[in-house]
Amino acid sequence: MQYCLLMHYQEGGAIGLSEEDMAPARAAFAKYADDLDAAGVLIGTQVLQSAVSSTTFTARDGAPRIQDGPFADTKERLGGVFVIEVPDLDAARFSPLEGKIPRGKTCRFLSRTAGPS
Repeated sequence: MQYCLLMHYQEGGAIGLSEEDMAPARAAFAKYADDLDAAGVLIGTQVLQSAVSSTTFTARDGAPRIQDGPFADTKERLGGVFVIEVPDLDAARFSPLEGKIPRGKTCRFLSRTAGPS
């Protein structure tokens, strides 16, 4: 079964971090991806551009609406996705790699089942 591990965090520029400040966190996430790959569960990863480059599509009263930027003004943004394949939700939540998830003050992961329901 495939699961998406969605990374939510505050964007570096929004909290005053430079590219140099963010380098250790980027390295930690790259290592995590390498660990998932070595464990044979990684399907793919994707880092998303800044939320300011996004476009939000919604429908209201049957009419489409297009808005530049994120839908809601929140501090945390969806920043990237790890797609893994494991036997079940327990394996996604309690994998041997659980202790290797990069931790920080501004990042959290959400696990969601991928594919048809």
